[in-house]
Amino acid sequence: MKYPIGIQTFDQLIERGFVYVDKTDMVYSLATEGKIYFLSRPRRFGKSLLLSTLRAYFEGKKELFAGLKIDALETDWHVHRVFHFDFNGVNFTVLGALNRVLDSMLSGWEREYGIVTDVRPEYGLRFSRILQAAAERTGRGAVVLVDEYDKPLLDVLEREPELLEQNRDVLKAFYSVFKQADASLRFVFLTGVTKFSQVSVFSGFNQPKDISMFEKYEALCGITEEELYAQFAAPIREMAVSEGCTEEEMRQRLKRHYDGYHFSKGMADIYNPFSLLNALDSKDIRDYWFASGTPSYLIRLMNHFNEGIDELTSQCYLPDEFINYKADIEYPLPMIYQSGYLTIKDFDKDSNLFLLDFPNNEVKSGFLAMVATNYLQCKTPFLSLKPMTLRRPIR
Repeated sequence: MKYPIGIQTFDQLIERGFVYVDKTDMVYSLATEGKIYFLSRPRRFGKSLLLSTLRAYFEGKKELFAGLKIDALETDWHVHRVFHFDFNGVNFTVLGALNRVLDSMLSGWEREYGIVTDVRPEYGLRFSRILQAAAERTGRGAVVLVDEYDKPLLDVLEREPELLEQNRDVLKAFYSVFKQADASLRFVFLTGVTKFSQVSVFSGFNQPKDISMFEKYEALCGITEEELYAQFAAPIREMAVSEGCTEEEMRQRLKRHYDGYHFSKGMADIYNPFSLLNALDSKDIRDYWFASGTPSYLIRLMNHFNEGIDELTSQCYLPDEFINYKADIEYPLPMIYQSGYLTIKDFDKDSNLFLLDFPNNEVKSGFLAMVATNYLQCKTPFLSLKPMTLRRPIR
């Protein structure tokens, strides 16, 4: 079995025969049931692969989907012009980086469509003209995919307040295109770690449908327990033999270390795909996701938090307390949750309260070690490891 470690391109994954957990039925639902979406998921949870899959679908690459679920659902396979923005890999702490990235992309597309202008209007207007030209040339609405829409903000969060404000204004003006060019659009999908609220980059256009906590799309990224046992039975068996334990014991070890994520009231068990695939590939249970890097913005936020970590974990919250990031440096909970360090562990429908805690052993041990390492360098360490208690217990 070939594991797609580090591969985020759907075309390569299929053409080179890597294992693929089929999510294409949900891709079809997204494409046929809505128009503008937003999805928040932690880093390395498959967001880039999802966008690549959407791109292949809207570009009509039917041959790549042979034998997958969508093959029995789609009959038309219309070809659309896809515009893909990927903000990964850019250092937005550099002054003017966001402007240069957008200008480079838009200039290339303007040349493609023969759009000439003596002056540079704002980015939203420029992109609106490109979308209109694409729709006119193809006879179908264009598709826009934005990967990690929030990186220009996260890179400078709590570090460069003036640059944060500048990047926010640029993005707000740019995303206004989705209102200006609505008639030229077929589909829009934005991914990111955070759903910003008061930092209102979405206020300039029609609000996207936020499916981050939709039960229907809870497993859109990540691997469910059912998918794990159905597609990875052989490697689990091999790991059990290698470790000298039973298959059931190996399943439980994988579950304790990589499972535990829940993204809706449906409480479907979601495994971290990055860590799980690395473990199956190497036949070794280690902290792959956490070792891949701790977001610097989270450490900067936690510098402002003067309570113990137990003040946030194993507690019950109303949805508004952790879903939208409100740029409140004294209250890092929404950022910790959206970054994947806390997850939903229980839900009480009568009180509408969600119990939040660490998803699994990998995240808990890694997070506490990160906090201790960072704050023991301070004169007044913030870390408190006293017993965790419920602030508002679920009844």
